[in-house]
Amino acid sequence: MAYTVHQAKTHLSRLLKEAEAGNEVTILRGKKPVAKLVAVVPPAKPSLPFRLMGAYPEISWTPDAFAPLTDEELTEMGFDYLAGVPLTPIPEEPAGEK
Repeated sequence: MAYTVHQAKTHLSRLLKEAEAGNEVTILRGKKPVAKLVAVVPPAKPSLPFRLMGAYPEISWTPDAFAPLTDEELTEMGFDYLAGVPLTPIPEEPAGEK
């Protein structure tokens, strides 16, 4: 539908409802169209929420990826100084307890 500037100012709420319903509202100055009122289309939501690994689907790992390396694997990778070292330090008895 087409409305003059005066009609558009007077009935703005009704024109907004009309645009929300999917209709295109044209505003005229005299007989010349000067503006178009249309509903805003919300942006499409991503199918999956952004997550660090979800953003890179080509990256994958096997279940043993975070398992501790054996002494042989450490040596192969150049970490031979770590071979034979326990994974966690052996706890000492707290001072004052016997």
